[in-house]
Amino acid sequence: MAEFDTMRDMGRTAGAGVRTAQIDEGLRAHMSKVYGTMSVGLLLTAAVAWAIGTNDALVMQIFATPLRWVVMFAPLIMIFAFGAMVNRMSAAAAQVFFYGFSAVMGLSISWIFAAYTDFSIAQTFLVTAIAFAGLSLWGYTTKKDISGWGSFLIMGVIGILVASIINIWLQSPGMMFAISILGVLIFAGLTAYDTQNIKNTYIAHAAHGDQEWLGKAAVMGALSLYLDFINMFMFLLSLMGGRE
Repeated sequence: MAEFDTMRDMGRTAGAGVRTAQIDEGLRAHMSKVYGTMSVGLLLTAAVAWAIGTNDALVMQIFATPLRWVVMFAPLIMIFAFGAMVNRMSAAAAQVFFYGFSAVMGLSISWIFAAYTDFSIAQTFLVTAIAFAGLSLWGYTTKKDISGWGSFLIMGVIGILVASIINIWLQSPGMMFAISILGVLIFAGLTAYDTQNIKNTYIAHAAHGDQEWLGKAAVMGALSLYLDFINMFMFLLSLMGGRE
């Protein structure tokens, strides 16, 4: 009987090991899809921003007219729309929406090519990429539970969003500097938080084997990290960028 119990325990241990290995393999594939989708979105944003921003006539037609308000707030409206519709979307539709959003974001930030030197944009992008990679890696590998950061960081995002809208009319350099410093810190924290959250969400749902849900979750994770990267880049550009 003792030998049977030992064999049974060994079987359970082996089975648990197989399940753990399957989850680890699935997690790596999931994270690869998240980062891959995010990277395509960033490339699309950069291509649209460069194509529009290096055309002086287009920049004037968009940002020197009331159309600029539509362009500036279109990404925010799309985020709210995505949040309202995502549960009714397929994974494929969510991915198409994300790429459409990335293109609109490129249009929205295309003015940076008219305002900053190409060198400072490239330099800031490189700094952002290095910082993002380090923060995301830490969020993925740390054993510390940072889920408690979420509510604090979201409150910070709302605060800088409201302050940024107010400063559109105030045009205060001091206020813009403070917003940029806080923005970098908040989105640095969100990069680590979102990475850990994506990982934990996958682990919690992997056993269900719902590939459609996992596909949609990968797009939502890519969107979260994409927004962290873009916002950190924009705030760093405000601090580091050399003006034309």
